[in-house]
Amino acid sequence: MSQVPADVRFTRRHEWVRLEADGTVTVGISHHAQNALGDVVFVELPKAGVVVAAGETVTPIESTEGASDIYAPVGGKVVDVNTRLESRPDLLNSQPYAAWLFRLEPSDGNELDSLDLLDPAVYKRMCGE
Repeated sequence: MSQVPADVRFTRRHEWVRLEADGTVTVGISHHAQNALGDVVFVELPKAGVVVAAGETVTPIESTEGASDIYAPVGGKVVDVNTRLESRPDLLNSQPYAAWLFRLEPSDGNELDSLDLLDPAVYKRMCGE
């Protein structure tokens, strides 16, 4: 696994999640996920302002190996997207922990406390690394 920032946690679906100081949640894909996907060739970013439910598909990612959906770890409003990925989807492969996908403003701040997020060591073991 590549160098993982200390403030990142993981879902069992291989998204990484970071709680920001302003209360938003940043979401990306893990090194393990990008490796399994192969070369990412297209990302359909959500529109800012879209409201999503926890567990709902937010964005599909297409790669040389197929397509995969990225899910919302919490319900809320999409407040920002990483527009660099529109022209450089390969950043998800080369910089998985810097090339975030979207940021959510949670509709229920308490929902974050109930998430089953994995710390990097547990996630690494889950992935067999």
